[in-house]
Amino acid sequence: MPRSRLSISEARRVAIVAQGLSKPPATSTRPVTAPKISNVVRRLGIIQIDSVNVLARAHCLTLYARVGASKPQALHQAAYSGKDRRLFEYWGHEASLLPVESYPLWRWRMDDARAGVGIYSGLVRFRKDNAKFIDSVLAEIEMRGPLSAGELTEGGRSRGSWCGWSKGKRAIEWLFWAGLVSTATRRGTFERVYDLTDRVLPRNVTQAPAPSREEAQRELLRGALDASGVATEKDLRDYLRLPLADTRARLAELIESGDAVPVSVEDWPAAYTAPGLRVPRQVASRALLCPFDSLIWTRERTERLFGMRFRLEIYVPEAKRVHGYYVLPFLLGETLVARVDLKADRQSGVLQVKAAHVETVAPDETAVELAQALRELADWLGLAEVVIGRRVRLANELRRACRAL
Repeated sequence: MPRSRLSISEARRVAIVAQGLSKPPATSTRPVTAPKISNVVRRLGIIQIDSVNVLARAHCLTLYARVGASKPQALHQAAYSGKDRRLFEYWGHEASLLPVESYPLWRWRMDDARAGVGIYSGLVRFRKDNAKFIDSVLAEIEMRGPLSAGELTEGGRSRGSWCGWSKGKRAIEWLFWAGLVSTATRRGTFERVYDLTDRVLPRNVTQAPAPSREEAQRELLRGALDASGVATEKDLRDYLRLPLADTRARLAELIESGDAVPVSVEDWPAAYTAPGLRVPRQVASRALLCPFDSLIWTRERTERLFGMRFRLEIYVPEAKRVHGYYVLPFLLGETLVARVDLKADRQSGVLQVKAAHVETVAPDETAVELAQALRELADWLGLAEVVIGRRVRLANELRRACRAL
């Protein structure tokens, strides 16, 4: 019989399974391949890219939590390797990697961008005032081939942060939003290199007929619902950053067609699942979740599901930080039991545990399980030692557990 009501515990397990986190990834000496990586992205629909590298890039950590110790070359092959390209970059949740076959589903967003809708207001003004310059940048890329913003003939100089982008960077980012250029590759510094989209992505996806805006958004919402397991309208809208009115209209259509099923979740607003929902009796999760992991994207949802008020403190002055600079919640079973501030000191070969805060719901085995997760993470990053800092509440237990491994 269809489920019409879920407890918070059931909703947690449904969400964890939908996100591919129901158990630790199998340890294996066999390398994780580009096809396996693309399968994970296909399941999630999208993974967020972020440039912060104090530990590892966000997309690498998101994949690691699900497939284990993949090598950077495998992800690079999946995202940027010519005819074998399985992923592409575009604005999904934020800057994201997406399955290449989903490209036609995003054409409506590219059309909106060309019309000045749904993109940074500064880029809209820039396009209005610099249309000829943007056209000249597109022509230069067409003539010269893959280029970074800094390699443009008249790109200008940047002034630090994104709001200080050079003139060339702003032009190329407008072209990227509009779908006229795409990321051909990324260099070691994480610098984007752009080329014409028709030269970057497979012809069968760039030449595929674009579905209508409504059809594309319905398909994207189906995928978001599958990847979420159970979600409110706001959760689904945030997963793909869809416009409010469009989300409401498309969700109503999915309910009408039976592709979204209303379900009551304890203490939640109206929620929905995909048809045929199965509720697992238990999960055996053990994962360190990067701050940009799709399980915890929506902070309000994270608090509803796990009772954890999680905030990104990278941009908070150090003296005002509560939990640390780059904090990873630790998922054990169906619960977020701790949060750990980590740093990879590559020069000394050390994984620094700068701080750890244990939640009140943490079970007795938290230290042992966290030590195992930290040791595995250090091994993946090629770091020889895990060093426990002074601000770690479980310091003694963690040190003992790490020594026992």
